[in-house]
Amino acid sequence: MKHLITGGAGFVGSHLAGTLLERGDEVYVIDNLSTGSIENIEHLKDHPRFHYTIDTISNEPVTAELVDRVDIVFHLAAAVGVRLIVESPVHTIETNVHGTETILTLANKKKKKVLIASTSEVYGKSVNVPFREDSDLVMGPTNKGRWSYACSKAIDEFLALAYFKEKKLPVVIVRLFNTVGPRQTGQYGMVIPTFVKQALSGRPITVFGDGQQSRCFTDVSDVVKGLAELAVHKGAEGEVFNIGTQNEITILDLAKKVKEMTGSKAEIVFVPYEKAYEEGFEDMPRRVPDISKIQKLIGYKPSLTLEQTLQRVIDFFSQA
Repeated sequence: MKHLITGGAGFVGSHLAGTLLERGDEVYVIDNLSTGSIENIEHLKDHPRFHYTIDTISNEPVTAELVDRVDIVFHLAAAVGVRLIVESPVHTIETNVHGTETILTLANKKKKKVLIASTSEVYGKSVNVPFREDSDLVMGPTNKGRWSYACSKAIDEFLALAYFKEKKLPVVIVRLFNTVGPRQTGQYGMVIPTFVKQALSGRPITVFGDGQQSRCFTDVSDVVKGLAELAVHKGAEGEVFNIGTQNEITILDLAKKVKEMTGSKAEIVFVPYEKAYEEGFEDMPRRVPDISKIQKLIGYKPSLTLEQTLQRVIDFFSQA
């Protein structure tokens, strides 16, 4: 099969490209390198079934040609990372909403299947843990830029499902929960690469808030396998799926684990949210997915433990 990955030079996109090539498929990538990096796909550039275009998906003639060439579009291009979202809310909203609109419009012309990468952020302030795909979404107020990302991705989902219901476009929506692994950057607030780089350099490991907020971290290799399988499963069309793991860890315990595994003597320090981001910043105390739906459909089961993933990230930055 032939696939297009928007945002394909990003962290998740580059891993997905590798997985699809290993399966014998042909892969086209488009990325404007705003958050992605050419280094992420350097090892793929000479592969005979890999093709890349450095451009933005808003360049419709270029994107339309790529969509025409493939069977499935993986739409991963988005503004990502809490820091980027807080600092650039206009960019966040325009990139996410307009980008998805462009992809759906072009895909619909030839009825090409689209997998939309959404996010656990859409659950917002909900405390109904674990989060089910049919759970209510609880957003914060519009004067908190923190929620612009969640709302923009929720609009993406509404739009994709509208295309499925009204125009019969085959779409699949996947909500990613804290995907981590090698090649992820801490530049935009991603916690594990940030902690690992701080620990390896001996700089203070910065925990935001009191560190009691918990997350479930999933290795990118498990995530992209799930994406690849959902994309070709007829039963996934028109549906929303959580993808992640249910193994929770507090951010403070994560910092301690990174410090232990790296053998670092770095000090763990606490940074108030208002200093890290902005005054009145709101965070979620827990974010845990219900993954029974994806398990039932494709037998999805994460294969790597958090410790194994952390070691992969530590090795990656140690060799960089």
